[in-house]
Amino acid sequence: MVPEVSYLNVNQKIRTLTLIFLFAIMVLVFFVLDLMVGPVNIPISDMIKMFSGVESENAAWQSILFEFRLPKALTAVLAGSSMAVSGMQMQTVFRNPLAGPDVLGISSGASLGVALVVLGFGNTMVFQGIGMLSSWLQITAACIGSGIVLFLVLFVSMRVRDIMTILILGILFGSATSAIVSVLQYFSNQSTLKAFVVWSMGSLGNLSGIQLRVMSITLLVGFLLSLMTLKRLNVLLLGETYARSLGVNTKFTRILIFISTSILAGSITAFCGPLAFIGIAIPHLARMIFNTSDHRVLFPTCVLLGSLLMLVADLLTQIPGSDYVLPVNSVTALLGVPVVVWVIIMNKKLVNIS
Repeated sequence: MVPEVSYLNVNQKIRTLTLIFLFAIMVLVFFVLDLMVGPVNIPISDMIKMFSGVESENAAWQSILFEFRLPKALTAVLAGSSMAVSGMQMQTVFRNPLAGPDVLGISSGASLGVALVVLGFGNTMVFQGIGMLSSWLQITAACIGSGIVLFLVLFVSMRVRDIMTILILGILFGSATSAIVSVLQYFSNQSTLKAFVVWSMGSLGNLSGIQLRVMSITLLVGFLLSLMTLKRLNVLLLGETYARSLGVNTKFTRILIFISTSILAGSITAFCGPLAFIGIAIPHLARMIFNTSDHRVLFPTCVLLGSLLMLVADLLTQIPGSDYVLPVNSVTALLGVPVVVWVIIMNKKLVNIS
């Protein structure tokens, strides 16, 4: 059954705008909480003074806030929104409720790109000495890796219409890339292997200022491409035959969407590690809460809900009274799996995209 795009009447528009505003407030609240929580207690009054341009009497607080906590919170917002939007796009294109960057092997492809850079060149003096260029190299490799897997899945989906077969093949592609990564790990030295293993656990707090700028630029390109395809995504919900009858170039649209998804998922995976289940869970939550398949509503909703969930996950990684931080990938999986199960049980119609 092909779902129809449910456009909004006046009352629904008011409800939608109200909910979006409330979610935006919640994101702001949890963003501030993420800045406050940590092993070192920084009073909120001092944080306000530092943001207003007044230097703190405690130089360590200034350093912690602007060099660690603020970049980490910004990374959480960017990571959650990017993975949620990429998942939304994949579920629509493949007409599959379980499509997502991690399930279809896109994150594994990005991991392979990062592995080739980190394990292959990470210990060379040339790689360590090129500064910002190394960040661009890492993020480019991740986007190319995710793009290759994504286009392989597209190639198969054009010839095999069975949803479960496409999912299985996506998992197989992901397993193949993981096998190549394992071979690279086997032949790598101890220092690069440790760096890659730590990266694979996922982290939001390891980005330097240069890396955050590089990631922000690439994600901006991905979001702009995604915004360009929102109306086309709505038409694709009604079927490719109907879309072509309206003059939509479906092949070009798919290419745009895949480039956008590769940039969004690949960029986040490059610097934050593979983040599981965000891309699957958030689009379902957005459809359920707003009761619509209109991507003009789903896009901002996925951005806000993805940011909110990642900020919550980042808060949960903090162990009270300890300097230890849990791997964020484990927390997102623990949050995402119950959400997916709950959505499927409570509202089957919302996940019946095919």
